[in-house]
Amino acid sequence: MSGLLLTVPVIGMPVEQFLLLIITALAGGAFGAAIGALPAFVFTGFVVFLGEGVAILQRQVTGQIGAIEPGQLAAGITGVIGFGAITGPHIAFAGGVAASAYAGKKYPEMEPAGWDYHFGKNILYAFGTKPDILAVGAIFGVLGVVINQLSASLLVVSGTGVTDSIALTVVLSAFIARAAFGYPIVGSPNGSGYLDMSPFENEESHPKADGGPEEHAGRLATEPWLPQQYKWLNVAVIGVVGGLLGGYIWIQTGSIFLGYAISAMSLLFLQLGVENFPVTHHITLIGAVGAVVVDPIAGSVVALLAAGAFGAVSGLLGEVTQRLFYSHSGTHVDPPAMAIAIAMVAVAILSILGILPNAGYL
Repeated sequence: MSGLLLTVPVIGMPVEQFLLLIITALAGGAFGAAIGALPAFVFTGFVVFLGEGVAILQRQVTGQIGAIEPGQLAAGITGVIGFGAITGPHIAFAGGVAASAYAGKKYPEMEPAGWDYHFGKNILYAFGTKPDILAVGAIFGVLGVVINQLSASLLVVSGTGVTDSIALTVVLSAFIARAAFGYPIVGSPNGSGYLDMSPFENEESHPKADGGPEEHAGRLATEPWLPQQYKWLNVAVIGVVGGLLGGYIWIQTGSIFLGYAISAMSLLFLQLGVENFPVTHHITLIGAVGAVVVDPIAGSVVALLAAGAFGAVSGLLGEVTQRLFYSHSGTHVDPPAMAIAIAMVAVAILSILGILPNAGYL
């Protein structure tokens, strides 16, 4: 009976462990706001890269070093830190996204010169030590823990999670930030429809930019997530390339997340302003999943080809979702997270139906 009293209902986690997560998530979300959402995610990449490297080494030496328990080191770095309360995307990145959304309304004067989107979408911006902005990040860090733990506990069918709970949390947190700070949940397209990027291509200004609120000054009518990566064919091609690389990394190392980590780390170059730099972590991750689910039934060569196909699908999912949910409102809702969440729902369903032999990393 006492054990039940010390367990958080629904989540099923010991109270002490849950409180540790909550308190740390306050700091993790504030950290994301302080350094900016994108830099926080780059840190995710570095930490997961370290954790996966240790896990690969561990798998090589476990049989020789009895003191290492299987999974212990990897869980401590990849799971507890990389995807946990310190640099987990649902906490640090989501805290930074919420901070940008808040600042876009509260402090439009902070917008850097040359930024032609709504300031609420600037996930590169580091807010330093401004207390109210860090408090927003902290609150959304805690929200990230709660949503993720509930999702992981409730969204389970036949013992399999029905999607990536962290990716789902990143998406839900971003929509909650829109609602909380007075942005349109989706927004209205300024072209012929939600998928139309021609207002951006024609460099049209937002209808409210002239003579409207300061927050619309200089803003483009349609704001694609990645100006260098939105044309359908281009996205499909980088999808195949990234998927093949993610699949090959898994085939050779057994790590689903190593390709994801490399892609996340590479975004340091995007943060530093390297032109035309692609974003691929949703592609390499789902590419690796493609290899994982096909290899048991068709072998490594076919699995690698499947990885390329899965990568292309994930890339295109990211593009569809950015056109629907990113381009027409004033804050960042993460297309890679949307792509991962949708792709993993499909993988989970196919696994539950017995069409696929497993559900990847779910």
